[in-house]
Amino acid sequence: MASAAEQLAANFNLGVFSKATELRKRIWFTLGALIIYRIGTYIPVPGIDAGVMGELLQRNGGGILGMFNMFTGGALGRMTVFALNIMPYISASIIVQLMTAAIPALESLKKEGESGRKKMNQYTRYLTVVIGIFQSYGIAIGLESMRGSFGPAVIDPGWFFRLSCVVTLVGGTMFLMWLGEQITARGVGNGISLIIFSGIVANLPHALANLLELGRTGALSPVFIVGFFVVAVAVIAFIVFMERAHRRVVVQYPKRQVGTRMFGGDSTHMPLKLNTAGVIPPIFASSILLIPATISGFSRSGTPGWLSWIGVQLGHGQPLYMLFYAVMIIFFAYFYTAVVFNPQETADNLKKYGGFIPGIRPGAATADYFDYVLTRLTTVGALYVAAVCLLPEVLISRYGVPFYFGGTSLMIIVSVTMDTVTQVQSHLLAHQYEGLIRKSRGRGRGK
Repeated sequence: MASAAEQLAANFNLGVFSKATELRKRIWFTLGALIIYRIGTYIPVPGIDAGVMGELLQRNGGGILGMFNMFTGGALGRMTVFALNIMPYISASIIVQLMTAAIPALESLKKEGESGRKKMNQYTRYLTVVIGIFQSYGIAIGLESMRGSFGPAVIDPGWFFRLSCVVTLVGGTMFLMWLGEQITARGVGNGISLIIFSGIVANLPHALANLLELGRTGALSPVFIVGFFVVAVAVIAFIVFMERAHRRVVVQYPKRQVGTRMFGGDSTHMPLKLNTAGVIPPIFASSILLIPATISGFSRSGTPGWLSWIGVQLGHGQPLYMLFYAVMIIFFAYFYTAVVFNPQETADNLKKYGGFIPGIRPGAATADYFDYVLTRLTTVGALYVAAVCLLPEVLISRYGVPFYFGGTSLMIIVSVTMDTVTQVQSHLLAHQYEGLIRKSRGRGRGK
């Protein structure tokens, strides 16, 4: 007999969706918030020549500037109020996580439950402001030194422009941080992830139109375009499969007697994800590798010869770039997994609540077992992430495919879509359960 959850999941239809008024409100709120975000990506920072900015981005689009411009949905290239996007908050969150693993005071604060979580979130917000001020001031100084074919990027450089640029960009980041929290609380899905997701997919229609235009003009054959879409669908299916893959570690709880009743004796499982680090490794790796190319691109005349050589060798599609990219993805996968998952702490928590893994002694042996399993999972997960991220690089460099998305962007799109769909299904499931409960109460009263 199918479970109740399976039966309810099989009955998802438009009729059920139309009756789920709470879910509809959440979806409309999410769409409205994302529309506000997209409108903000077209409001320019005062005092900047948009034409010069477009020229500079086109000239240096292969560096880290192009990558972050894609994450911001073109807001950085247009130099709008959301040019920094939510990236300072992401950086602050990662730094706080790293500091939590290194500083005992923060680690103990993390274990305090809801109050500790609120304090950690507050520290993350403060650090977001600090990082945003440094980044926006650096952008303001850099813009004042940039010139294009039509003149300088900044119309009236000086301290007034720097101050207005810092206030505008930091204010935009803090607004997006608040908007993301509102989406998480009142909408559907993780707000921060959805903001990044909407920024990445904003230019997808334009990219697909360019691909079809190349086919229409004969630059790409129809067979190649069809094959490209088949490969893209296969890669997306592969990412979905790998992101949902996990190892179930069986955990047993012993029976205990309280008075005349027996409690416990249940068996459950602890899911360990194949890709625990998520998209953090490719983001770190690509950001570090693109720094030399960005520096050499912005200072073409005053760049030392050795730095120019490094910038060329670490350019997109170069063998050295791909080698270092893969190695750094694997390194950061192990590093970040070690930060977010502590085998000793997990083993101690199991021992504290009486849980144990069948055949493994509690304590140090359990921690060693977790470390052994997680090491093997991380090896497979790191190789999978490296393969997905290198495939677009090979297609672009070897076959000239005008591929808009890199592996990191594709993983973000798939992961956020899966998470959002799961939350929608959870809301529908909860709505159907509420309907069943109301019907059962009505029958009980009728009797």
